[in-house]
Amino acid sequence: MICGPIEYDSTDRAMDTGTNPRLVIEVMSPSTERHDRGVKFTAYQQAASFREYVLVAQDAPMVETFYRQDDGVWAFNHANGLDAFVRLKSIDVQLPLAEIYANVRFDDTTQVT
Repeated sequence: MICGPIEYDSTDRAMDTGTNPRLVIEVMSPSTERHDRGVKFTAYQQAASFREYVLVAQDAPMVETFYRQDDGVWAFNHANGLDAFVRLKSIDVQLPLAEIYANVRFDDTTQVT
């Protein structure tokens, strides 16, 4: 999510790459989770506008948020279970995990408790 005018990567001729995100949401799969948590998160942190990173599990109702506070320190929050809520501080929104995962069926063996 970009708030305000989009600033584009000057090396991207197609102008597909915005360089001023405020919020990035990643839906992780087992094959991308390590990359999402490491290389991508590190790259996103280089943008001064970047305030919040949200990781959404696809195999269980679980959402993790990382929020850059005013002092530059990253705060972590973990929402787990369909009764939980996730707060996206950068856009002042609270979402129930039941809505995020509406119509998603989980294998009982992958549920996080």
